[in-house]
Amino acid sequence: MHSPHDPYVRVRGAREHNLQDVNVDIPRDTLTVFTGVSGSGKSSLAFGTIYAEAQRRYFESVAPYARRLIHQVGAPAVGEITGLPPAVSLEQRRSAPGARSSVGTVTTLSNSLRMLFSRAGEYPAGAERLDSDAFSPNTAAGACPECHGLGRIHRTDEELLVPDPSLSIREGAIAAWPGAWQGKNLRDVLDTLGYDVGRPWRELEAKDREWILFTDEQPVVTVHPVRDAGRIQRPYQGTYMSARRYVLHTFADTKSRTLRAKAERFLTSVPCPVCGGSRLRPEAMAVTFAGRTIAELAALPLSALADVLTGAGAGGEETARVLTGDLLARIGTVTELGLGYLSLDRTAPTLSSGELQRLRLATQLRSGLFGVVYVLDEPSAGLHPADTESLLGVLGRLKEAGNSVFVVEHQMDVVRRADWLVDVGPLAGEHGGRVLHSGPPEGLAEVPESATRRFLFPSQDEPEPVRETRTPSGWIRLSGVERHNVRGVDAAFPLGVFTAVTGVSGSGKSTLVGQVLAGVLADREAGEEAAGAGERFCASASGLEAVDRLVQVDQKPIGRTPRSNLATYTGLFDTVRKLFARTETARERGYTAGRFSFNVSGGRCETCQGEGFVSVELLFLPSTYAPCPDCHGARYNPETLEVTLRGLTVAQVLDLTVESAADFFSGTPAAERALTTLLDVGLGYLRLGQPATELSGGEAQRIKLASELQRTRRGHTLYLLDEPTTGLHPADVEVLMRQLHGLVDAHNTVVVVEHDMAVVAGADHVIDLGPGGGDRGGRIVATGTPQEVARSTESRTAPYLAKALRS
Repeated sequence: MHSPHDPYVRVRGAREHNLQDVNVDIPRDTLTVFTGVSGSGKSSLAFGTIYAEAQRRYFESVAPYARRLIHQVGAPAVGEITGLPPAVSLEQRRSAPGARSSVGTVTTLSNSLRMLFSRAGEYPAGAERLDSDAFSPNTAAGACPECHGLGRIHRTDEELLVPDPSLSIREGAIAAWPGAWQGKNLRDVLDTLGYDVGRPWRELEAKDREWILFTDEQPVVTVHPVRDAGRIQRPYQGTYMSARRYVLHTFADTKSRTLRAKAERFLTSVPCPVCGGSRLRPEAMAVTFAGRTIAELAALPLSALADVLTGAGAGGEETARVLTGDLLARIGTVTELGLGYLSLDRTAPTLSSGELQRLRLATQLRSGLFGVVYVLDEPSAGLHPADTESLLGVLGRLKEAGNSVFVVEHQMDVVRRADWLVDVGPLAGEHGGRVLHSGPPEGLAEVPESATRRFLFPSQDEPEPVRETRTPSGWIRLSGVERHNVRGVDAAFPLGVFTAVTGVSGSGKSTLVGQVLAGVLADREAGEEAAGAGERFCASASGLEAVDRLVQVDQKPIGRTPRSNLATYTGLFDTVRKLFARTETARERGYTAGRFSFNVSGGRCETCQGEGFVSVELLFLPSTYAPCPDCHGARYNPETLEVTLRGLTVAQVLDLTVESAADFFSGTPAAERALTTLLDVGLGYLRLGQPATELSGGEAQRIKLASELQRTRRGHTLYLLDEPTTGLHPADVEVLMRQLHGLVDAHNTVVVVEHDMAVVAGADHVIDLGPGGGDRGGRIVATGTPQEVARSTESRTAPYLAKALRS
C-alpha cells in the first residue's frame, strides 16, 4: 500500500492500445515530458490512460446516471492508478469550433471587455446604461436584428440562380432548384399558376422572372400532373416556394453537408448593411471607450489593444482602472505565448489547433487552480523557437502554482527543460508500448534502444552528411502581394529545389504560401475565366508556366466521423473488397465487392450503420462514441464475417497495422503500392481501419502525402506543405524529409512552411518573414541559402538556424 501522501502518480498494468502491461511512477508537482516516436504509445499513456482514468473518476463522482454512461463508454485498460489528482486536458482538438466562437470567447476576454463598456463606457447624452449582454453579438440583447449577430448576410441574384437564361424552366433554367421530385413539383406548380415553363427564361417578362425567383408569397394550388405512360398520378396540393426562399431555407436549416454546399453556390456573402459588419445593435455601437467602439477595439491585435487600454486606464476612474487592469493581465498571458498578433474578433475556425491550445492554456493560467494534473498535447506545435521560451515560462508558472504538468512533446528544447522524462518505445505500434526510461532527462543517455536519445544528446562523432545545395531551374515571382498582414511584398520562389518558409507565429507564412502562391497556381489551373486568388491578392505573377501541377497538402482531417479511415481515403479498401469478393465462399453466396463495404446496407451491421461505434449522449457533456453493442466494433454482420481471406475476416484485415498489412498483401501490386507509400512516410504503426477522428493533423497530412506519392507523376509538380513535421518525433522527421527531398531529386519543387530548424537547415533556399507577428510582420526580412539567412541581423529565425547549422 502507498501512503495517502505518496508524491507519485503510480500506474500499474496499463494496456491501452499498444501499451504492453506498463508500470511507471511519475512524481507530482513536476514538468514531466512524454517522448517517443509517433505511434509508440506515449499519448496512450498520457491521455488514453492517465487522463482518461482521472476523467472516469470525476464522472463517477457526479451521479449514478453518469456512472451508467461511463461504463458504456469504457474505462481505460489499466490495472490500477494511485496518487492521481483531478486532471485538465488541453488537447489539440480536431473538431472545428463554430463560426460564433472567437479568440475573445475562447479566452473569455470578450466578457471582460463587455463589462468594461457596460460599467466604464462613454454613453451618449441621455442614453440608458446597458447591461454587458447588450455588447455581445451572441445574445438577443446585443445581436444586430438584421444579420442575427453574424456581421454578414447572404444574398442571391438572378445571375446566380439562372446561370443559363437560354434554357426554359422545363429544361432546368433555375439551377438552384432541387433535383428529382421536388424540382418537378415546383415546375408543375408554376405551370398551374399560369407561367410558361416551356419558353426560354430570357423571353419571360421581367416582372414574372422577379416573382418566380424572389417572391415571399407561398401560394397553394391543386396540381394535375402530366401522366407518364403506365403510371397513374393523382392531383395533389402543391405549395410554391421561390428560388431565393428555397436556397436560403436550405442553407440555414439543412443537416446535409452536400445540400448546404450546393445552396452556398447560389449565395454571396456581404457585410450586413444595418450594422456594417460590427454584428451589434446601434445602441451598443453608440457607446465608446478611449474614443473607440467595442467592435473597433475587438478588431485590434491584442498587443495594440493592450497599448490602448494602458493609456486609457492610467488616469481614469477607479472602475475603469480596475477593469482595464484585469483585462491587461489576461491579455499579457496570451501575448506571452506569442499570440499578440490575434484580435478578439478573429473567428476560432481560422485558428490552427496549436493556436487554440495555447489560448486555452492562457485561460487556465488565469484560473488559479492548484493541485491539478494538466495534460498537454504538443504545446510547442506551430511555435517558432523564439516563442518556445515563453511557453516554457508559462508551463513553469503552472507548476509553481502547485500543479503537475504532463506534456506529450517532440521539441527537444522542451524535453531538455523537463524535471522528469518518460520515454516510450522503442518503435511504433506493436514494436513499441514499453517505458524505456522514467526519470530525469540526463538518465536517457544510458538507454541505447531509445530513438529519442541521439536527438537529446547529439554525438559530435557522427556528423550528418552535408548535402550539396541544389541550383534552381527557374523562379516563380509574385509582386505586390496584398493579403492580411502581408502588404506590398515581392516574393520569389525557386523551382526544382527545396524551399523552407520561416518566421514567428503570425508573421504571414501561411498567407504567402497557402493562400497567395497556392491561389495564383490554382487560378492558372482553373483557366483565365476564374477570377481567383491571383487576381485578388497580388499585382502580377510570372514563371507559372514551368509548373505542370500543384499539390497542396494540408493538415485538415481526412474525415469527420469514424466512418472515414486510412484504407478508404487512400483507395486501398477498394482493392481489399475486390479480393474478398473473389474468395470461394463469396462467389458461392453471390457476394459482390459491395457486400464488404461498411458504407452501404447489405454486409454491414445495421445497428451502428457500419460505423463500429454508436454516439452516446452525455447529459451536460459533449456526446462521445462507444463500441456498437451488436458487432462490438467489427462494423459487419455475422454472415459477412463468415467470409475469410487467407484466414482473416474483412474486420480483421481493417484491424491490421500498415506494417502487418504490407506482409499480408505481399504479391498484390495494387495493395502493395498504397502500403509502401504509407510506410515511406512513417505511418507503419496506424491500423487500416483507424477512424479519421483518432488521427492527428500531422498524420492526416502524411496520409494525404502518401496518397499523392502512389499516383503516377507526370510533369513538374509543385508541392506545398504547411508545417509537415507537426506531431513528428525527430526520427520520423528524418523519414519524411527523405521522401520530400526524393520528390525534389525527381525534378519537382517542394515548398514547406516550417518551424523545425533541422528541416530548415537542410533546405536549399529559405524565405524568412517577420520580424514579428500581425502588424509587426508581413515583410520578407531575409532570403537565400540557410547559411545566408543565419547571418541576418534582422531575422528572429537567424540565431536558431545558426545553432542548428552548427549542430
